[in-house]
Amino acid sequence: MSNALALAGVTAVLKDLLDNGLIDQSITSAMGGPVTVSTLAPDRIETGENEAARLNLFLYQVQPNAALRNVDLPSRNGHGRRLANPPLALDLHYLMTAYGAQDFEAEILLGYAMQLLHETPVLGREAIRTSLAQPSPVGDGLLPPAVGALTASDLADQVEQVKVLLNPLGTDELTRLWGAFQARYRPSAAYLVSVVLIEGQAPVRSPLPVLSRGEVDPVSGRERGVQAFTGVTPPGPFLSRVLPPARQPAVRMGELLTLEGRELEGDTVAVRFVHLRSGEVLELPAEPDSTPARVGVRLPPDPAPGPVPDDDPLNPDLWQAGIHGVAVVMRRGGEEDRITGVLPVILAPRVEGVTVDPGSGGEVTVTVETSPPVRQGQRIRLAVGALQLPPDPFSGDDTRSLAFTSQEFPTGSQWLRLLVDEAESLLVDRSASPPAFDPSQQVAIP
Repeated sequence: MSNALALAGVTAVLKDLLDNGLIDQSITSAMGGPVTVSTLAPDRIETGENEAARLNLFLYQVQPNAALRNVDLPSRNGHGRRLANPPLALDLHYLMTAYGAQDFEAEILLGYAMQLLHETPVLGREAIRTSLAQPSPVGDGLLPPAVGALTASDLADQVEQVKVLLNPLGTDELTRLWGAFQARYRPSAAYLVSVVLIEGQAPVRSPLPVLSRGEVDPVSGRERGVQAFTGVTPPGPFLSRVLPPARQPAVRMGELLTLEGRELEGDTVAVRFVHLRSGEVLELPAEPDSTPARVGVRLPPDPAPGPVPDDDPLNPDLWQAGIHGVAVVMRRGGEEDRITGVLPVILAPRVEGVTVDPGSGGEVTVTVETSPPVRQGQRIRLAVGALQLPPDPFSGDDTRSLAFTSQEFPTGSQWLRLLVDEAESLLVDRSASPPAFDPSQQVAIP
């Protein structure tokens, strides 16, 4: 792959190609004087009375290459660690302009240059190495200081070859370009050079080679190999859906969560919860009446009915509202744990109580008691009617009591909802027929 010097390297190779081509064609004889090949911005080239015969190549636009822009993606895993260095694939847009002091000079220069690029549709690797090689056959005093650095561009070693294509521009595009250059228009031709691959050198993660595929047969000593199965049902334990109670969209502390699938059996069966935001893992045993097709798990009640160790998953203080990834873990003696795929489930906050305290100056403070406790860093909002606002700051790592102070609360009887991260308290009771709002989440604002 190339590096960040590749853009300048391509320009230098094209300039060298034009220089050598004009010399080979004895263009100075046809022009009656010397011809300069430059790579300056058009507004820096002198025109008018002192205009000289010149061919100018200007890189006016750089765009991502559509075919290669997604190579080696994703470049990072879910934890943000770098897995690969995806190349920066770029297409370079050049404008080649001819200048002349006399009649026909610009046309002669442009014609020779276009023929030369037409006959050189690919910048060969040896041509690139020769153009960027050090020392240059041209005296050091005649070259810009930056040319010496281009040897390290690695342009000749990239996987894709560099191709040169005529890229015609319409009158409107040319007019806008020269208007942006703020320079006098001269005969020009646009070219597309594709593709330049720039790759970083940051450390990446590289997995070890695979030694065996599947279990090794103890008799033959051969690996089992890849197993093929027919049908649309995947082999092994499979989790198909997660069912919160009473047709609700989320589960709350103390409620029974049901998981359906196949082959959900073992000497012991547990359900693993991984909190999406924090990554904390908690594991609860399955209900005794679970079957291979249906596993139940009850979240710990809040508050706990008795003393619970601080690190026990049955401790409600360890749980957080929000999205959890849930999977079934099956264990058998002498075997590795079998784990299903992960499905999402929302643990909704429960509004345990609400108090309203009118203050001075029209301020009202609404205090909400919640289960499970909320923690510092979680995104917390209270929706009262159509108003949604953040809580007052609280001390400590977590709290069960949240205060919300505002002068903009709507007055009268209002429904409220507590939002913690991606979870929202369940305002609608879907176990009723027809569904109805939960009266415990109604508050009167003076």
